[in-house]
Amino acid sequence: MFFIGRDWETSQDRAKYREILAENLLQRAQDLKLGRRFTFQKDNDPKHTAKEWNDHAYPADELMPLTCRGRVRGLEPSRGDVDDALGMFSLTLIDTLDTLVLLNKTAEFEAAVRRVLKDVRLDNDVVVSVFETNIRVLGGLLGGHSMAVMLKDAGHYMQWYQDELLHMAKDLGLRLLPAFNTSSGLPYPRVNLKHGVRGPESRTGTETDTCTACAGTIILEFAALSRFTGDPVFEVHARRALNFLWEKRQRNSNLVGTTINIHSGEWVRRDSGVGAGIDSYYEYLLKAYILLGDDLFLQRFNIHYASIMKYISQPPLLLDVHIHKPLLPARTWMDSLLAFFPGLQVLKGDIRPAIETHEMLYQVTKKHNFLPEAFTTDFRVHWAQHPLRPEFAESTYFLYKATKDPYYLEVGRTVLDNLNRFARVPCGFAAMKDVRTGSHEDRMDSFFLAEMFKYLFLLFAEEEELPFNVEDYIFTTEAHLLPLSLSLSTAPRSCLFSPTLAVDKSCPRPAVSAVAAEDGMRFMQEMMELSSQQQKEQLPPRAVQIISHPFFGRVVLTAGPAQFGTDLSKSITGVRGFVTVAEPYSGCVELSNAAFVQGRIALLQRGQCMFAEKARHIMKAGAIGGIVIDDNEGSSSDTAPLFQMAGDGRNTDDVTLPLLFLFYKEGNILLEALKEYREVEVLLSDKARDRGEIHWTEQEGATDWMKKCSEHGSLPLVNCNTALFLSGNDRCGCLC
Repeated sequence: MFFIGRDWETSQDRAKYREILAENLLQRAQDLKLGRRFTFQKDNDPKHTAKEWNDHAYPADELMPLTCRGRVRGLEPSRGDVDDALGMFSLTLIDTLDTLVLLNKTAEFEAAVRRVLKDVRLDNDVVVSVFETNIRVLGGLLGGHSMAVMLKDAGHYMQWYQDELLHMAKDLGLRLLPAFNTSSGLPYPRVNLKHGVRGPESRTGTETDTCTACAGTIILEFAALSRFTGDPVFEVHARRALNFLWEKRQRNSNLVGTTINIHSGEWVRRDSGVGAGIDSYYEYLLKAYILLGDDLFLQRFNIHYASIMKYISQPPLLLDVHIHKPLLPARTWMDSLLAFFPGLQVLKGDIRPAIETHEMLYQVTKKHNFLPEAFTTDFRVHWAQHPLRPEFAESTYFLYKATKDPYYLEVGRTVLDNLNRFARVPCGFAAMKDVRTGSHEDRMDSFFLAEMFKYLFLLFAEEEELPFNVEDYIFTTEAHLLPLSLSLSTAPRSCLFSPTLAVDKSCPRPAVSAVAAEDGMRFMQEMMELSSQQQKEQLPPRAVQIISHPFFGRVVLTAGPAQFGTDLSKSITGVRGFVTVAEPYSGCVELSNAAFVQGRIALLQRGQCMFAEKARHIMKAGAIGGIVIDDNEGSSSDTAPLFQMAGDGRNTDDVTLPLLFLFYKEGNILLEALKEYREVEVLLSDKARDRGEIHWTEQEGATDWMKKCSEHGSLPLVNCNTALFLSGNDRCGCLC
């Protein structure tokens, strides 16, 4: 295994970080409880006395950690759509209920449930986000109910509990249902908790658009509510919304857009990715299959996933494309919400790309301390905020669970240390306003306690120390715990949180083979070396120009440079030679066909070892250059950013030949040419050369080909249909 920093040799290390997490969580809960509690009367009449205000006080929705007070909507300057998560229903308290149980704080959980039942009202005259209220509040109530039932059945705590949280959840579900009253079945993005939608008092219902994730991230909570209560209406509406989104997918690409018209079903934004606006739609298709046992959800997820890996995935990057023209990139930067995707790939059982993308995200994290809200393909800041999002910690937890590689404990330690160093303030943890300057924002979203603490705690926790078996539950997108017993299917579902969810409905295979582990190690090394060289000048693209028959220099393939070896920008003529496929193709051991590689340009496949190691092996065989071809099927320079090959962290001055990188599409052009024409000559250079600049004399051409024919024991063919015409001169080919 490959490690960064120190090994996690003892359980004391993990216990230390569990204790820190538990202590921090309780302190943050206390901060919220003791923070200034704004009071108000439900009709906002300012003539009521302070005592009456106190009589109608509600705990704050969120903590403002810089000013040490609660955030109450309407009493603080509006933050726009962000405030739609606040409904004056003690958001953070509800969102954190099942986290308390996970941390073995059962007495605190019992007290928190009593506080919710006593203080929280759901009939407030306030407009809230359907999406946020569903995943945070409804999900929080259902997760709390699940924990309460589990504890009651264990016979120690919650013996008084009579499904009160479930009754509140149903009340809230009924308040969300009016949002689904559309011709398409897609919900309005907002609803008034007291008045519903479209009424004169509701102050909502005029919207026409919603995001795909907003409409497609309902099924887990609504189906759980239906199955807990026996009322099918909630699951019916959630399924209808999902069915509509599926029908509106782009049929050629099988991708969905980011924003859709809830009435007509027309795509408003046609860019497609796995980040903001779409993310949890894909997550809920797979998890709906896990929780509910309906094969239809799995079939749809698999179709979408194949398209994601074909068009959006450019390992290690995940770049948005246009749904109608999926080979065209929609943007050159990524948003931090896509950090959940490696975790989803672990559930899918696709470990290698999960490792690759996660490692890329880790390098961005190490460069900026946190994941910026958006960042470019060369790890630079695009949007500088970081609201303490948990998605990277989530994927770290799932990858550790899949691989048991202590490397991911080290990643988790980095996340936790950065939180304590840069985000911790006297009254909590403050969101980063700018990761470049370290400035804070007076904000601590409820998901920080609901998700970030939960995943980090699970990462360091020993399984025997947990109060229940997490494999009996599914995590919602807000990390709330819903029991697998809700499934109506009789199929065994005990393999839920095994390293690789077997989406073919059989229990998982071992998570990582020896080859996959080596690939993961190699990729991590590549990414760390590339990250360490980020401050270096970015090299421009290079060219692989096919100059033999029948191309004659007309085919130029865009190539990525290496940050070691011969600098082609300093070569007037470039490096010219015939290509030969190395054996083995990986080039990771001494070549078995060294005699054929000598004096030629070797073709190699990416993977299994570092680029510099490949270069050294072909140099030993006598090659004059090398071309590494990407092993990610479908990758192309048309849609992916320039890729620069990094060294191996050691001195690479011994590498004295040029090494270029071709994506799969461009590499396949070269391989097909070699397959058809046997002898393919290329020019490696800093830029494509005009065909008039490529000169041969007749004698040079004839001598060269006569020599090569002789070497192959073949006869030269002159004046044949396959004769080569370069710069007006005839050259012969060989009959091999």
